[in-house]
Amino acid sequence: MAPNNASVSSGTGTVCEHAVRRAAELLEGAVLKTPCLPAPRLSELTGADVFVKYENMQVTGSFKERGALIKLLSLPETEKSRGVIAMSAGNHAQGVARHAQRLGIPATIVMPVLTPFVKIASTRSFGANVILAGDTVDEAKAEADRISAQEGLVWVHPFDDPHVVNGQGTVGLEMLSDVPNLETLVVPIGGGGLIAGVATAAKAVNPAIDIVGVETVLYPGMWGHFYGKDVRCEGASIAEGIAVRDFGQLTRKIVKDTVDDIILAKESTIERAINLYLTYQRTIAEGAGAAGLAALLTDPERFRGRRVGLVLCGGNIDPRLVSSIVIRELARDGRLVSVRIDTPDRPGVLGEIAGIIGGLKGNVVDVAHHRLFLNVPAKGATLDVTFEAFDAQHGTEIVDALRTKGYTVRHLDVTESIEQ
Repeated sequence: MAPNNASVSSGTGTVCEHAVRRAAELLEGAVLKTPCLPAPRLSELTGADVFVKYENMQVTGSFKERGALIKLLSLPETEKSRGVIAMSAGNHAQGVARHAQRLGIPATIVMPVLTPFVKIASTRSFGANVILAGDTVDEAKAEADRISAQEGLVWVHPFDDPHVVNGQGTVGLEMLSDVPNLETLVVPIGGGGLIAGVATAAKAVNPAIDIVGVETVLYPGMWGHFYGKDVRCEGASIAEGIAVRDFGQLTRKIVKDTVDDIILAKESTIERAINLYLTYQRTIAEGAGAAGLAALLTDPERFRGRRVGLVLCGGNIDPRLVSSIVIRELARDGRLVSVRIDTPDRPGVLGEIAGIIGGLKGNVVDVAHHRLFLNVPAKGATLDVTFEAFDAQHGTEIVDALRTKGYTVRHLDVTESIEQ
């Protein structure tokens, strides 16, 4: 555990409590001081006393503009006039673009081709020159390196820069200012800039505070470094904001010195956390933003009875993805049921089936009638029916009632049924 006056230096600056507090002064009035509020329903669910820091309320929807602004303010006028370049899958891009526009600094942002459109559009709306290059963050970075060398643009790194880390650390200062008796902070880890800054600030204020990081199972890079394990980072993650193969040299040292534990969350658990933020807290969390809550769901006993602060670090998620997650979670909970029913092709069958479902208080939301499937008798048909139920037991009662009436009923994947 780092002492109160711990600091880490690099060639371009120092990460320490004093620098984080100075960053907080510079951010005053330029970024929102987002609320850190109690979350009683999440507390009841997890067994911890949960508080949520709503960084999704920032103008760009993410904490990233804190570090981006501190970096931009640190540049001499000659570098500002040349312009800056950044590589990002979205949130850092928007932070750099917004504050570069405010400060009159030309900004070029290189983003992977597969970046969600909502993030590309938002970055362009802040006046940045957006270039799409490569399928991965690494390929986008290679293109940004080439452009930077060719045009003499100044790099604004998304995490491995002391100015950026100090800016992100203001999140921790604000949390402990609003809720001084927090015992644990749970912070998502991508490149490590957020958790490095938060841990530096929080440990300075309260050396006994527990700092827990969270990564996805698919991208456990910092976890592997922290515990000395060989890991593989690959796959399509719903938490693309923390799907990082190469974390920072500066941040890895700070994490090793100040962080107490790192938890790995599965994709399905992150999906559940996104849905819980929407349904319990009435707020939008992207995958990375929901990772802290996913950590509590992954290992509830570790946090039970403790006063826990979660950093909801971003809310930039494609609305279509949110819709898909809500449907999938309803299906997992047994509240949205999709079945295929073999029926005789005669009048009144559809009404009878609807009557059985409705009579048991189920709500039919989608019906597809098939006569041309080759595995259906010429005088038969199939019905794909999706209905709402109160819970899994209620859905089972409705299916059992259909079978009691003589129908052959098979369960289908809900999302597949609705898309057909």
